[in-house]
Parts: sequence; C-alpha cells; structure tokens
Amino acid sequence: MPEGKILVLAATGNVGAPLVSELLRRGEKVMAASRSVASLATGAEAVRLDLSDPRNLAVALEGVDRIFALSPTGYLDPVGLLAPVLEAAAARDIKIVLQTALGVDANDAIPLRQLELKLQASAAPHVILRPNWFSDNFATYWANDVRRGEIRVPAGEGRSSFVDARDVAAAAAGALTSHQHDGKAFALTGPVAYSYAEAARLLSAALGRPVGYTPIDDRTFVAEVVAAGLTPGYAELLAAIFQPVAEGWTSGVTDAVEVLSGKVPRSLEQSIGDIAVRLDA
Repeated sequence: MPEGKILVLAATGNVGAPLVSELLRRGEKVMAASRSVASLATGAEAVRLDLSDPRNLAVALEGVDRIFALSPTGYLDPVGLLAPVLEAAAARDIKIVLQTALGVDANDAIPLRQLELKLQASAAPHVILRPNWFSDNFATYWANDVRRGEIRVPAGEGRSSFVDARDVAAAAAGALTSHQHDGKAFALTGPVAYSYAEAARLLSAALGRPVGYTPIDDRTFVAEVVAAGLTPGYAELLAAIFQPVAEGWTSGVTDAVEVLSGKVPRSLEQSIGDIAVRLDA
C-alpha cells in the first residue's frame, strides 16, 4: 500500500476507535478526525472535523491517500453530510472505504445507497462495507431498556446476525491496507443469528439479573424513543429499519469479516460479556 496517511472519520466512535488502534498496530500513519479529539488513541495525528461544517476538510485530507468514511448516527441527511467528503477525496484520487448498512442496496432511494452510487460513479478506488445491526447496540441504543430489564423494539420474532463493532473495524482495516478488495461491496455479519428474545436471555445471564424482550409496534416505539430524547425524524427512521428485522431479512450470515480481516467474527454470545461490562460501568 502507499506510504501516506489514513484518515479515519468519527475516530472516537464504536468502529472508529478500534479501527484507529488496529491501524496503528499495523504501523500505519493515522489521521484521526472527530468533533472532539480529547479521547483519541495515542499515536494518531488528531484533527478536529465537523462534517456539518467541513471548512477544514482540506487540512484533514493533507497527505492522506486512504480514508474511512461513515455517516455518524442521528443524521437524516447522510448524503448532504458525506458527499462533500467523498467528492473531495475522489478529486484527490484517495481510496475510500465507505461504511453504510446491510440491505441499503435493496432500494436506490435509500440515502446511504445514494452515497454508495455516488462513490461507485466516481473514479476513486473504493470498498463498501455494509454491516448488520451491531452487537454494541445493546450497550448504546438499547442500554436504558436493558438496565430497566425490558428490551422494547419493533423486531417481532426476527433474527439478526449481530456483528461486533470491533470486527467491523478489523474488516475496515483489511480493506484499507490491501488493494485486493477494491471495487467490491461486503455485507458484514456475525457468525450466528439471534432473536431479540435470545439476546435478552444472554444479557440476563451475563448481568445476573432478569432482562426480557417485548415486541412493540412502530407507533409505540417511536413515542417511547422520542420521549427518551431522539428526534421524531430519527425515531421514524429507526422504526422503518426494524421492518427488515421483523421480516427476517437480517438473519443471513456471510464470511465477509473473515475474508477482509483474516479472523472469524465474534458471535453475540462471545461479545455479551464485554457488553455487560459496558452496561455496568
């Protein structure tokens, strides 16, 4: 691979933080970008970058030949947020590894799919990563539910092959440090699919206290997560992306993590101990 730096967006996030650490372990030069640089890994060059105000984007791209890009959670317009970054990187012939989400290629109207299409239409070398639902969501999105002892989401009896964010980071590192997979898209999953009821049982055992699962309808879900602090628009988006879960579309398993990273991904059962520690922290 070239000798330039790798720019990692959202470098303090669930994927960004372990990705920065993995790239440093491999001896890569890393430019770690975040709105807050206080908790970045030692050894990375830090740059403050707010994607909603990308005036210092040129500074962040200086000396960079590869970039890991994703849209932070909570935004309804990932195209408006990330397209300027992709365009600037493509103009500089920077390789782009773009993280979107499992299933976005089913409909070209989906904003994350529109980002993929923009990237594919560019001349930039690229890899697209589409992770399934993260195991880590139980310690982030659904942490309050788990602490209260009841997970309440509109997933029905659907199963998901939850993927650990650390395995997504390892896959991203593999894509960033090799030309072997350029031009390809990968669906990243864990090795086993679980229902939310099964996930609740694993959490109960790991935490040593009861955690249940109650499937709820979209309307109830939206009302509850808005009351918890999410915006109505983002709550509606979350409800919509639970439909594929309930209909069984997220239960498939791929070998993409192993292909990209050389390691078998963690199952939810293998991740649950670390999730429990984060919940009890």
